[in-house]
Amino acid sequence: MTLHLKVKPGSKIDALFYDAAGTLTVKIKAPAQDGKANAYLCEFLAKQFGIAKSGVTIVSGFTSPFKRIAIDADEEAVQAVLQQA
Repeated sequence: MTLHLKVKPGSKIDALFYDAAGTLTVKIKAPAQDGKANAYLCEFLAKQFGIAKSGVTIVSGFTSPFKRIAIDADEEAVQAVLQQA
């Protein structure tokens, strides 16, 4: 399953939520330097969806705040987590 989301690195908290515009947004503590934010994002999403880190892949948007992420989990499990966001 592919997700389109916006990432805000350098935040005080880690959070997965929908913003006022309805965009899926992820706040992460890791800084946006040397790929640290991308690696931390994959770890954070894997933990949220209950899958291995290798099950989360950044498809596009490596240097952009808007990313396309491939999640290797069944759609029902992903939708259940997103409904809580």
